[in-house]
Amino acid sequence: MTPPADAGIAPLVRDDADMPEPSDDAPQAEGQGALDDGDRSLVDDVRALIDDGKTYLEAELGFQKTRAAFVADRARSAVVFGAIAALLGLLALVGLTVGSIIALTPLLTAWGASALVVAILLVAAALAARAAGRKWTSLMRAISGDAGEAP
Repeated sequence: MTPPADAGIAPLVRDDADMPEPSDDAPQAEGQGALDDGDRSLVDDVRALIDDGKTYLEAELGFQKTRAAFVADRARSAVVFGAIAALLGLLALVGLTVGSIIALTPLLTAWGASALVVAILLVAAALAARAAGRKWTSLMRAISGDAGEAP
């Protein structure tokens, strides 16, 4: 099947000369007569402004609701994946601890390997707690406005 010869060609543009002149009896477009006649009042303008404001407020509230729903969905996903990551990290550390005890047992006996691994973990926990305490003290000092010591 062959398309007609003029297929794909834009239609001819009409010239304004082809258009009939508007008559005075023809109804005017909405809002057009008010601009021409000078019949608009300040009250009409204020009403139009209030209507536009209401429309804008409704649109903005709808947008913010949609945005909040999107953020809540993404935050929930982030929390779920964060919890999974924390659980898997904890399991990895437990596996490392048990593996270290098993690996050190031939060298230090089972009790000696357990004591060494636990001692290392307690020292690491004490250092982390001390650093957390310093950060907390620095935070409280910054909140209270005490500028006695720089962090």
